[in-house]
Amino acid sequence: MGDNAVLACPFKSNVTLVTWKISPKVGGHCTLGYRADMNKTNRKNCSDSMNWKFRPDLDPALEIRQVGIAQEGNYTCEVISREENFHKLYHLTVLVPPQVSLYCDEQGSPVCEAATGKPAARVSWVLGSNSPLEEEGHISGTVTVLSRFTACSTNVTSTTCMVFHPAGNWSESIEC
Repeated sequence: MGDNAVLACPFKSNVTLVTWKISPKVGGHCTLGYRADMNKTNRKNCSDSMNWKFRPDLDPALEIRQVGIAQEGNYTCEVISREENFHKLYHLTVLVPPQVSLYCDEQGSPVCEAATGKPAARVSWVLGSNSPLEEEGHISGTVTVLSRFTACSTNVTSTTCMVFHPAGNWSESIEC
C-alpha cells in the first residue's frame, strides 16, 4: 500500500505488439498498448498511476505508482512477436499494515488493537489469554482486530501483545 510496483513483461526480439490488460476488482478495465511498426503507444481507461516503466520498445514492464486497494486485480501482459506469442498473468494483492495500539481499558485490562489491516492481523498475548478476538470488517476491505487480555490468574501485572502481519510484526508490553 502506497509503494510503487513494477510488473515485468519479458522482452522478446522482433516484437510487433505489446498489450497490458488490467482488470481491477473495483472500477473498469484498462488497456495499455504498444505497436512496434508505428512506434506508437495508446491507453484506454487507465489512471495516471499506471504507465510503462520505461519505453515499451526497450522494456514492456508496467509501473503502478502509489499502489492502493483499488489497483488489486488481474494484470495480463501479452507480447506478440514474429516468432511467438507470450502471456504473463499477475494477480496483484495489496497489503495494508495495521495501525497497532496497546492501552488499558476502563477496567484496567490491557487491550491490543490492530486497526485497518489487510489481511486481518493475528493478535496474541505472551502470557496467554482466554479472551476471544473481536474482528470488524470495513468497506475498504481492511479489518480491525481487537483483543482484551483476560489473565488466568490475578497476580499478572504486566503482559506483552504480539501482532503478526505479512507487512511486518510488532510487539509491546504494558502494565495496567
